[in-house]
Amino acid sequence: MSVDLVARLDDKLRAKRESFDKIPVVDIAPLLDGSNKQAVAKQIRWALSNTGFMYVKNHGIPHEFVDSVFDVSRRFFDLPMPQKMELHVSKSDVALRGYIEPFGENTDPGKTKDLKECFDIGPERPSLEGPFFGPNQWPSTLPEFSELTYAYHQKMVILAKTLLKGIALSLDLQENHFEKLMRNPISIQRLLHYPPQGGYVGENIIGIGAHTDYGNLTILAQDDVGGLQVMNREGDWVEGTPIHGTFVINIGDLIQRLTNDLYLANMHRVVNTSGRERYSIPFFIDADFNSVIEPLASCVTDSNPRRYKLVTCGEHKFGRFAASYAHLAKA
Repeated sequence: MSVDLVARLDDKLRAKRESFDKIPVVDIAPLLDGSNKQAVAKQIRWALSNTGFMYVKNHGIPHEFVDSVFDVSRRFFDLPMPQKMELHVSKSDVALRGYIEPFGENTDPGKTKDLKECFDIGPERPSLEGPFFGPNQWPSTLPEFSELTYAYHQKMVILAKTLLKGIALSLDLQENHFEKLMRNPISIQRLLHYPPQGGYVGENIIGIGAHTDYGNLTILAQDDVGGLQVMNREGDWVEGTPIHGTFVINIGDLIQRLTNDLYLANMHRVVNTSGRERYSIPFFIDADFNSVIEPLASCVTDSNPRRYKLVTCGEHKFGRFAASYAHLAKA
């Protein structure tokens, strides 16, 4: 059956083709090598207080390695559906590991169905320990899949903790501030595939519905297709154009809570009208399941009174997932 790949977007899905000068590309080499951490922290503060997003370059992860993970991700999503469904996320119970079919997770369920398929892994455990912690599921027909994707997960954990040191410095905290909250942090390594959409595209079905991320920090590797849209402070959707050799970094709800809205967990979505398959590799890191998150005293002032009650990381994150996954809603 032929597919009309000429997209006719609903007006509510149009993103402005603006320069991303307002969302800076931050060179984090001086943070990694320690040569000028405060200069990087200053750039991070501007980015996260104004946009909630930034690109980072000179991050230390070889391009060739990232490309190899994209390649194995494409090969996984090319597998027959029955093989992928053998690894369905519902088989992992509350550990939330494995495959999610198109429309199987919906991030804005009151408005949008997500036209995407996913595969999630996390810290390897021999048995189910509770929400977000349990055994990973692996495809038997792609023996290199587990090695590459888990190695990528481990590299992202290290990079994320370094970026969080920069965020701590940007808030005038000790750079090890987050360590006490992250002795056994929740982390999710996700692989994503977005089929192209053609014909009339409305808000009811898009790649991923408008949402903020749930935890602390996201590190996103994009292919060159595009489709990421980020909302600016004026409420306009702006394209998150791929920049080769960078990661897209954004913060989630917990950092916004921690900073009492000084830093912005920004709304974003994906609309793939390129006529091409789109792949991305987001990594999410949070805090320990029982870590308490509440506004920093330094972020509460007379002009910015306390806006949030304390929450625990795991309770907040699992609550957000429960609203997105059909199998959890039925539990």
